[in-house]
Amino acid sequence: MGEVTLTGHIDVPRNRLDDIRAALQDHIRLTRAEPGCLMFNVDEDPDIPGRFNVSERFTDSDAFRAHQARVKSSDWGKISAGIPREYEILGLED
Repeated sequence: MGEVTLTGHIDVPRNRLDDIRAALQDHIRLTRAEPGCLMFNVDEDPDIPGRFNVSERFTDSDAFRAHQARVKSSDWGKISAGIPREYEILGLED
């Protein structure tokens, strides 16, 4: 198994920006502490209002899937539910 990378963005509607910004630092901190997380960045795009650029790297598919499972049941998962995302995932094995 090789590394898994995710790159892309999340486009946050204006009426949800305050909630996303308030929850983001805790989401980043928790993710970076996960086993297998090599890199995790979410940065607000300076040129596109409401867009947050996402870049992730995990040691393998198992670590990436564990992250995805944790996020679904987390506060971040609830706060960000339904917000459009556009991601490219490389290295994910079945």
